[in-house]
Amino acid sequence: MIIAHLFKRKSSQWLFGLAVIALVWAIGSILYARERPATGNGNHFLWSMKTARNSIYFLGSIHLLKRDSYPLAAEIENAYEDCASIVFETDLDAMKDPAFQARMLSLGLYPEGQTIEQDISHETYEALKEKVKAAGLSMAHLARFRPWILGQTLTVIELQRLGFDIMYGIDTYFFSKARQDKKRMIFLESAEYQLKLLGEMDRSDQEDFLRQTLKELEVIGEMAPDMLNAWETGDIDGLSEMMTISFEDHPEIHDRLVTRRNKAWISRIGNLAHQDGNVLIIVGAGHLIGKESVLDLLEERGYKIEQR
Repeated sequence: MIIAHLFKRKSSQWLFGLAVIALVWAIGSILYARERPATGNGNHFLWSMKTARNSIYFLGSIHLLKRDSYPLAAEIENAYEDCASIVFETDLDAMKDPAFQARMLSLGLYPEGQTIEQDISHETYEALKEKVKAAGLSMAHLARFRPWILGQTLTVIELQRLGFDIMYGIDTYFFSKARQDKKRMIFLESAEYQLKLLGEMDRSDQEDFLRQTLKELEVIGEMAPDMLNAWETGDIDGLSEMMTISFEDHPEIHDRLVTRRNKAWISRIGNLAHQDGNVLIIVGAGHLIGKESVLDLLEERGYKIEQR
């Protein structure tokens, strides 16, 4: 199999990582340079919303972290312990299902005889070849990958080289913890829906998405620590700036991956506000900052939200 050829680890484990990272841009792209260091406010990427019946916490997730990112801040762990229900973007176990992974490959590969070179501009293809070579791979092995999954493949490789791993991501950590602790687990979206967000983009948007990825790979090594510092210190402005700059040339991708989903989640969250028992909602950090974020939309509806 093409995928298995790329990595020494089991292909199913790699596919799981790829499936999760496929929406890493939805946290606000991690990797555009800023001219100032992150300046946090002493809080965390954690918020709380008090309702008449319960408290709802919102934790902004980073989907890939390093081993030394743990232990997490006590405030974050305490929020988890305080909640009977944990809400995730999707069911991570569903992404390990062989049927789901086969579906991902069906959306991510061109048919026999068709290649990515035939489907994108010469300029984009030349930039892609440079990044593939820098990653120590060959275009001959990647020729049938569609733009969206090829961009993710290169990102997985580079982040792993830098020491980041999906197994240390906030989502993965709390998903395993909630399952072990037998907490009630709620999912905002199906894994199939998340897959379609990228896999069913039209040809033009897929090339735009790949170009965005290639541009970000230029600075990923320098800016990943900056992103982590912003997250760890509760630097809302810093991470918001990264997100704004990253998507400024591709507003339609931001709308597809972030804004529309935020709006779709609001009614689900509103229902949780009327139930007994505290709730922790864990979504990509970019969903919680900026205009039309989840928190912004909730505040427009009269909820009072406090960063912790």
